[in-house]
Parts: sequence; C-alpha cells; structure tokens
Amino acid sequence: MEALRIIRNEHVSMTRLLDLLERLRDELAADADARPDVELFESVFEYLMSFGDRLHHPKEDEYLFKALRARDPAANALIEELEHHHREGPRAMEKLSQSLQRFAELGAPARDEFLERLTRYVQLSRSHMALEERELMPLAEQRLTTIDWAEIDRAFAANDDPLFGDEVRAEFRALHTRLVHLAPAPFGLGASDVPPRPVARAEVQPVLAIRGLTSHYGRIQALRGIDLEVRAGELVALVGANGAGKTTLMRTISGLQPASGGQILFDGVDITRERADRRVVRGISQSPEGRQVFGPLSIEDNLLLGAFLHARDKVGVAADLEKVYARFPILKEKRRLPAGTLSGGQQQMLAIGRALMARPKLLLLDEPSMGLAPLLVEEIFAVVRELRGQGMTIFLVEQNAAAALSIADTGYVIETGEIVLSDAGPRLLENERVKEAYLGM
Repeated sequence: MEALRIIRNEHVSMTRLLDLLERLRDELAADADARPDVELFESVFEYLMSFGDRLHHPKEDEYLFKALRARDPAANALIEELEHHHREGPRAMEKLSQSLQRFAELGAPARDEFLERLTRYVQLSRSHMALEERELMPLAEQRLTTIDWAEIDRAFAANDDPLFGDEVRAEFRALHTRLVHLAPAPFGLGASDVPPRPVARAEVQPVLAIRGLTSHYGRIQALRGIDLEVRAGELVALVGANGAGKTTLMRTISGLQPASGGQILFDGVDITRERADRRVVRGISQSPEGRQVFGPLSIEDNLLLGAFLHARDKVGVAADLEKVYARFPILKEKRRLPAGTLSGGQQQMLAIGRALMARPKLLLLDEPSMGLAPLLVEEIFAVVRELRGQGMTIFLVEQNAAAALSIADTGYVIETGEIVLSDAGPRLLENERVKEAYLGM
C-alpha cells in the first residue's frame, strides 16, 4: 500500500499550495485596490496543472481506480465522482487562468469573478482530496489484494513529485526555483516574506571571521584561501557540490580538522589552533553531517550530552530540554527510547536539539537535509527559519542550494575548496552561474 502513502504525501504538497492561494485570495479581498501577483499565481497554477493533471490523476485513474472497480463494483459511484473531479479540474483551471489575466488587465471590474473562481477551484480540490482520504483509501485497503497493490505500488513508485520530490525533474526546475523565490514563508521554502536584513556594516565585528583559511589531507589541499564572515543574528549559507570542501570547512571551524594556514576568529579571538572542546566552551555548537547521534543511548540522554557544559545548572538545563521538546514534540514522545530507533528525520531533529542544548553563540548546521524525505526537509528548514527569526547566528552548509539560499541573509558558493561567489542569498538564486550549476536552469 505504498501508493496510498505517496498519494497522501502528494495531497500535503497540493494542500500547501491551496493554502497559499487562499491566503492570496483573502489579501486581495481585503484591499479593493490590490492587483494580483500574476507571476506567483501563474507559477502555482502551472504546478497544479503540471503535476496534478499530468502525473497524479492519470496514475489514479489507470491503476488504483481500475483495480478497485474490478474488486468492488459497488465502488463505481464513488470512483465516477472522483473521475469527474479529475476532468473538471483542468476546465476550472483554464477559466481561472483566463480570469486572472482579465483581473490583471482590468482591475476592479474583473476582481469578483476571479476571486469567485479561485474559491470554487480551491473548494473542488479540497473536497476531492478529502473524498479520496475519507472514503476511497479505506475501501481500497479493504478490497484490494496483495497482487493488486504490487502493480499499483510499482506505478506510483516512479511518481516523484516534480516540485517537492526528492529530485526535482529537469522540466520543473525553473518552476521550482520561481516558487521558492516568490512564495511567502508559510508556504514552505519561500523567502519573500522574510524581512530583508541590511547588509552587515564593516564596523560591526563579526561573530565568525575566516581569513585565508587553508587545510590539507596529507598532500591534498582541501581548502584554498577561504574568506567569509558570519555576523550576529545572521543566517549564512555555504552551498556547493559533493567534494567541494563544505564539510571540511565546517570541521575546520569546529576544530576537528586542522588548519594548515590562515585564521579563524571567533568574537575577535584567534581560535585557529584551539582544541575542539575549547571552541565549544566559547559557544560554537555543531549539528554534524550524518547526524552522529549515540544510538544505544536514550533520546533524552543524547540531548543532555549537549548540555554537559551547563550540567550544574539543573533548572536551566531542564528548561532548555523543554524548549527542545516544544520545538520537536516527537522527541518528547519517544524520549526514553534509544536514539538508534529514530527515523533519519527524527535523528536530524535530535542532532539539532543536542546542538541547541549547548546554548550556542554560533550554530553550525552541516547538511541538515541530507537523506531526508521532502516533507521532512520542509520541516527541518521551517525550524531553521524559526531559529533565524529568533535571532540565532547560524552557519548553514547545504547541497540543496535553492532551499539554503532562499532563507539566507548571505550566501557563499564553494568549488574545489575556494569561495567563487558571495552575495545576499536570494540574489544568488538569480545568479546565472548558480542557476546553471546548482539549480539546473
């Protein structure tokens, strides 16, 4: 029944976009003089048509509905209603798109028609998904056989969501980037709602300053004269391909990899030759690549290890623990279980929570989305945005350039151990070199 899990996940993606459409509708309804954001509306419409009507619905029609009809003729009326929705959706979207253009051109005279059609489309989509989850899926679980599910699951296994899936399909990459850049923050990875922060002023001392940093593995030079800064309250993202030197830089900042040249300054103090534990004392805390949780220990013990510097402050540590549990409720629910029993996404939550227990001045996040399902990536990046909004200073290393740069105050691009580009994160998303190399555009 893997197909049902995939369909439910796809419903979550579509619900996120419907929520966005309702929010935009309400904003337009509240301001009689407002004009629609045509580019954003068209991007959402394109996704709903491209994925829903070209990829999602045909698989349901051809495999799931067909099999259920054969096993239970009484399901025919339900299936016909859902198939009607599949046919009606593209027609409603076509009218909605035409209405959007009229609204953009004419303004107020075409406003009510657009808002009414938008409301009808959202209602149709929501009722369709609710009917599938409330009636169709339980019936399919009861009636379909193991043989049926094997064929259906095979068909849906290739149904990777082109926008929110593990790998954005090449034909949808431009659409993915547009939505990430245009959509407001509650939509997911969008960043346009995040208040722009001023470019850091030269007279303000950075929390972390790296000057001409080099590092070697034997005779192989992994870092080549790295220069970057992270200022208080900023989220700075470093993006690059596998093997570019991202994790080496992170390990060198933490003191796990020795520097062979250059300087690392933390709060104005040269820490280039300090041991890793002294850097933790100063306030550098890392959530490492691959999570690196202590599998046999309980989840709560893993978190308490992060607070070892403050072990005598029992009241404060207890309060910190509750803050982590409030941010990641699943950890509280499973706190007595061994950390090794957690899923990859839950272990990533644990790794971030453990780093937060150290009360860091600088939080280092190394590839937090690595190996996670798309919805979990969304959840992790929502936490990163929340931490940024609370004023935490964050240095984020990521291979997912679109996700990282969309929320970053400043972004750096690393290639073969060298920084080759730096700019405000959203501006880097528009850089042609970044588009070609990291966004596939």
